[in-house]
Amino acid sequence: MPTLILVRHGRSTANTEGLLAGRTPGIALDERGTAQAAALPGRLAGMPLSEVVTSPLQRCRETVQPLLDARPELPHHIEERISECDYGDWSGRKLAELMDEPLMEIVQAHPSAAAFPGGESMRAMQTRAAEAVREWNARVERDHGAGAVYLMCSHGDIIKALVADALGLHLDLFQRISVEPCSLTAIRYTRLRPFLVRLGDTGDFTSLVPREAPKGEGNDGEAAVGGGAGAP
Repeated sequence: MPTLILVRHGRSTANTEGLLAGRTPGIALDERGTAQAAALPGRLAGMPLSEVVTSPLQRCRETVQPLLDARPELPHHIEERISECDYGDWSGRKLAELMDEPLMEIVQAHPSAAAFPGGESMRAMQTRAAEAVREWNARVERDHGAGAVYLMCSHGDIIKALVADALGLHLDLFQRISVEPCSLTAIRYTRLRPFLVRLGDTGDFTSLVPREAPKGEGNDGEAAVGGGAGAP
């Protein structure tokens, strides 16, 4: 079965403003995110990609555009099921404010029970994304062979949920996983089980330096809902 490279979109204006973007329209890459996207073709040089699949949201489409410009032969597809979690009424709000919401404790400690008002549950988010990956695995293997490699550009919580699924982790443990903007995560699927072969690889160790994170981005063991802004 194929190997899937998951790319989280580059840093966005919502990341730098401390907002939970969700599906809010018009969220673009910021200057750093644009530079991260521009570096993506070089990071993937020599990788025999067969397909590129993208969340429909602007920040993901902007992230893969330099790769598509560099390799115009690559088929490109939009996949609604790997779009960001529908945070409903939380979308577009400050993460610092959301930390005081009673639901945030559930999102942090028991996400399989978390459902966003006016939006979807985290359980439904994981289910739709995992189903999309399994269908794309079958399609890519059919069209390109079992050894094919393809890329999906998606969002922090989606990628964390897919990693948890691949590792057989309960969704309640997925907040222990971290993926920075424009990081690469690779999962090799086989008939018996998936293998996680890369996780959140940016090639930059700056994020390992201890720092004081903004409220809502990992202080005191709290997970950065939506994925966080990454290294400063």
